[in-house]
Amino acid sequence: MIKKYFPILDWLPNYQKAQLNGDLFAGMAVGVMLIPQGMAYAMIAGLPPVYGLYTAIFPQLIYAILGTSRQLAVGPVATDSLLVASGISLLATEGTETYLAFAILLAFFVGALQFLLGVLKMGFITSLLSKPVISGFTSAVAFIIALNQLKDLIGVNVARSNKSHEILLSAFNNIGQTHWITLIIGVSGIVLIKSLKRWNKRIPGAFIALILGIVAVYGLGLQDQGVNIVKDIPSGLPQFIIPEITFAHFKTLVPLAGTLAVISFIEAYSVGKAMEAKERTYKIIPNQELIALGASNMFGSFFQAFPATAGFSRSAVNYESGAKTPLAGIISAAIVTLTLLFLTPLFYYLPKAILASIIMIAVVNLIEYAYLKYLWRTSRIEFGLMLSTFIVTFSFGMVEGIVTGVALSILLLLYKAANPHMAVLGRIKGFTEYRNKNRFKDLEFWDHLLIVRIDAPFAFVNIQTIKDWISSEALKRKGKLNKVIIDMGPVSYIDATGIDGIRELMASLKKNNIEVIFSEVIGPVRDALHRNHLFSERSSEVFFMTTDEAVNYCISEDSKNYHANLAVQVNEKKK
Repeated sequence: MIKKYFPILDWLPNYQKAQLNGDLFAGMAVGVMLIPQGMAYAMIAGLPPVYGLYTAIFPQLIYAILGTSRQLAVGPVATDSLLVASGISLLATEGTETYLAFAILLAFFVGALQFLLGVLKMGFITSLLSKPVISGFTSAVAFIIALNQLKDLIGVNVARSNKSHEILLSAFNNIGQTHWITLIIGVSGIVLIKSLKRWNKRIPGAFIALILGIVAVYGLGLQDQGVNIVKDIPSGLPQFIIPEITFAHFKTLVPLAGTLAVISFIEAYSVGKAMEAKERTYKIIPNQELIALGASNMFGSFFQAFPATAGFSRSAVNYESGAKTPLAGIISAAIVTLTLLFLTPLFYYLPKAILASIIMIAVVNLIEYAYLKYLWRTSRIEFGLMLSTFIVTFSFGMVEGIVTGVALSILLLLYKAANPHMAVLGRIKGFTEYRNKNRFKDLEFWDHLLIVRIDAPFAFVNIQTIKDWISSEALKRKGKLNKVIIDMGPVSYIDATGIDGIRELMASLKKNNIEVIFSEVIGPVRDALHRNHLFSERSSEVFFMTTDEAVNYCISEDSKNYHANLAVQVNEKKK
């Protein structure tokens, strides 16, 4: 039982020597990747670069103990970093102690909410955001993150914002002040990273660009020519600090923490499921993932980490490099720890333009061009949902974008539920199957009989539409029609409003001497109808196991004896 809550007790005792090679190489690759990425993402969050390294250590260690994925690489990510900046910048000025304290406290609240959701078994919240919404949101965020790097890429003062038009206007107003040496360094970094990645995906292009950038600045003295550098990065591990929590802090940060908790979990869970599908040797457990991520963020906040989750690019590198267990994550954390203890002075001359180029390359992977084409071919409505989420996020901000996406998803779901697929059925000649008259030819019909199928639950949101449609179809045959068969095979649920609607429909049709008969009703729906005394006395003449039995009953010359005849036929077959 304890293994359920501490998955490390499952994989560590069964660790095999053959797995060490892959874990060691993958851990080193991701660790080297984390150093420039961690610093870059801390800058996106509006924090000093060293806080990205803090966030790359402790959350990863806790996740290795509690997480159910074997390849997830937990740490700072671009999307969450920008959400941190966009939320906290409204509460405090970037660069101040208050801003820093809010960022660390936010990690605690995000973790506490995720942990609570996991304990309450709320892992199903992954369904709150559909893939089109996530795709539209992440694509817009990718553009916003990229635009926010213009400041360091071209060396001018550009406003940092989560609204694209504000960034573009500021960049346009200051474009004449572009620092050309900085621009050349940034563009060179982009070209180098892209070229190395195209040549061999396993080469740590970001790390190589980082080293070459430091060498170029130091060797040519470019810092004296106006190139902006990172300068001092504190060495050593962060101190253990318990964040100061007050009700005012809670009230201020919880809305942002709630947004981050859900988005970061969905991001991590999506990446984890993608890794699981490739590996097929373990299973991701959503509730345990919430607990693992929550504990990672809470514990990380004690060591000055800001909100963390799983990054797709690092997790992909982890998998491709041969990671088999979470030991790879522990090795990655060890690499970053060694960097903090001994190597931070080497990053003094690191140009911020290189960090900007690393970020720009990383966020390109967030833009899903292939999925855009897929949605256009598959569902224009969901394409519109994705596009709407993208436009709102890109134009007005990330919180507005995600709220819009969720709201539109719910409205779309309600619209589909309120307007279910309904069909008039006919029997395929020579068979006992029934099909939609609008899709099949050569079907049998009877003037006195209407057969319909409703492909949805009977609930408050759609019962009026269902009633109106059946009544309309019945009125088309007025004078001839005396029975309506409702194929309820697809009806998985009926609520109180649905039952009232059925009762009203039956009463309305009865005035025109039309009887309602049901076929293929599943047990729970049939029980609900019986509990409300709709058919308690003559259910054998109202409910039928199959639609064909119901039709044969209705077209029988002596329908009253239909069941008796059927019983005789069954007995004869047994003999």
